[in-house]
Amino acid sequence: MSLNDTPSAERVHIGLFGRRNAGKSSLINALTGQEVAIVSDIAGTTTDPVSKAMELLPLGPVVFVDTPGLDDDSELGEQRVRRALSALEKIDIALLVVDATRGKDTWEQELEARFQSRAVPYLTVLNKSDLQKPVATDEHEIAVSACTGSRITELRERIAALRPDAAKTRPIVGDLLRPDDAVVLVTPVDSAAPKGRLILPQQQVIRDILDADAQAFVTKENGLEQTLRHLAAPPRMVITDSQAFQEVDAITPREIPLTSFSILFARYKGVLSPSVAAVNGLNRLSDGDKVLISEGCTHHRQCDDIGTVKLPRWIERHTGKKLDFSFSSGGAFQDDLEGYALIVHCGGCMLQERVMRARFASAREQGVPITNYGVLIAHMKGILARSLAVFPAY
Repeated sequence: MSLNDTPSAERVHIGLFGRRNAGKSSLINALTGQEVAIVSDIAGTTTDPVSKAMELLPLGPVVFVDTPGLDDDSELGEQRVRRALSALEKIDIALLVVDATRGKDTWEQELEARFQSRAVPYLTVLNKSDLQKPVATDEHEIAVSACTGSRITELRERIAALRPDAAKTRPIVGDLLRPDDAVVLVTPVDSAAPKGRLILPQQQVIRDILDADAQAFVTKENGLEQTLRHLAAPPRMVITDSQAFQEVDAITPREIPLTSFSILFARYKGVLSPSVAAVNGLNRLSDGDKVLISEGCTHHRQCDDIGTVKLPRWIERHTGKKLDFSFSSGGAFQDDLEGYALIVHCGGCMLQERVMRARFASAREQGVPITNYGVLIAHMKGILARSLAVFPAY
């Protein structure tokens, strides 16, 4: 996989914020050396947050998020500003772009305070320094010119220095493996599987196993028994799609650790512990309770879709309750979660760790239990303890 093929969730997201005509789009073009954003002297050219996957050396694969001017006072301005500020939930690094000919005022200072309160690493970029020579007053400021290229190289280096630890290389499963370990991956191929390829979490786990100098053996659920017989020694672990948990549990000998892709990604995204802590919310559901099932990606729904069909069926069967289900996908996740008795979230392979943590934190702050697909399914199948035993913390 080349840097240009790096999944969006694995890229550092860099958001550009500021007033209209401060030069945000010009700055993206200067940083990347490409005309990737529309530049105009007309204020308000960017009307919605626009994401662009690029490479930014020395940082590597990134996503630039160019937001509309936060001083937009047009008829749609309030809605645009709200969308721009909501982009903060997805940002790893923020750039506050200031027109150096106007300078900073209380408005920019309030935005800097917002970055600080949300623990978002940031730089205040005093742009158009070719027209007005500003003086940087603290470590968070740098004066540049997107027009002439002045200090753009230094800006790239300072952005790279802000890279959060979560964006650095970290294993999905490799830290649980030794060189030459065998890992069996159970990947059902059903109507929802993409034609001609594996789904993203399966691809990423295979790559992580290879990076750990271990060996990956891939099979469908109906080939697991034969695969285990063919191995000269028991595998280090079996990792399955959560949908096949019950069948795979019955086939896999008890001495072989078993977990799922979804549970691995809950750990990878930093939400495994709260997912486990909240799973008992399932047992407190009553008839008519509202349950939100949320996915981080958008895909064409199949007739037996895991999120909208299988999970609701399994949950009602397990609880014996008639429930009111709602669904969300992609970037859509409600700010107001009042009224929900439980939220079940996918593994989040398409979402950054920061986004997943923010969603779980929002639910907890509003007193709504939120758990993970794989954790919930393992709990309902009575194998949660087994599925967590592979992790030293458990």
